Amino acid sequence: MSKEVWRIMGLDVNDAYRNMAVDEAICRLRSKGRSPNTIRFYRWKPSAVSIGYFQLVDQEVNLLECEKLGVDVIRRMTGGGAVYHAYDGEVTYSVIVNEDHPRIPKDIIKSYELICSAVVDGLKMLGIDSEFRPVNDIDVYGRKISGNAQTRRWGVVVQHGTILVDTDTRTMFTVLKVSKEKISDKLIKSAEDRVTTIRRETGRRMGFEDVARALKASFPKILGIDTYDGGLSDEEKALAEKLEKEKYSTKEWIFDRPDRQRRWVG
Repeated sequence: MSKEVWRIMGLDVNDAYRNMAVDEAICRLRSKGRSPNTIRFYRWKPSAVSIGYFQLVDQEVNLLECEKLGVDVIRRMTGGGAVYHAYDGEVTYSVIVNEDHPRIPKDIIKSYELICSAVVDGLKMLGIDSEFRPVNDIDVYGRKISGNAQTRRWGVVVQHGTILVDTDTRTMFTVLKVSKEKISDKLIKSAEDRVTTIRRETGRRMGFEDVARALKASFPKILGIDTYDGGLSDEEKALAEKLEKEKYSTKEWIFDRPDRQRRWVG
């Protein structure tokens, strides 16, 4: 029996507004049957802070430091906490699939576990033993190497997550809302004890394309599918451009809670 075929994309490099707009564009069009089930890989340039759907920027992000360092600020369509996405620090993936797909568990934790298992398998290909830790983290001997977030909208599951290739902990604490008094060597050391990276675990600098290549092999294997390399359709590009301009790059979306904005609830 032939396997179902999904589209696989990347490794793309975009700014934060385009990255999030592309995820939503594919999600919306998938709900109408005009986009295929999709796995995509991307990086963030410039580096960015993304906040969860329900968070408030002023409580989570040091905007003055972001402006000084040229770091973008974006609100995700998924929940969870604020995340620093370093251009030279991570590979991000997205899985966008119809919610009633037989391979995707209806149970949220089980669906996290399934999709995160693909990351675990990809890391194993790179020589790293890791494990899924509910609700949505992947750890290497107790240290977090991947954080993941999910939403279900319009009958579609969107899960995206980061895989830490390298990290700049001091910059992370500078752009996230941590008082200067608390940014101490002790705090940095404490954070570094809680997280890890591919570089730390392997002892070498891993190319981003090498990481993406391993993940492109692991996702189809774990999900039980075949894939083809594809780009955005013209319709997806047009909708992503519209969402980027009218939503993701606007102060209204970034700074106001979406659950208080009737325009964005859907």
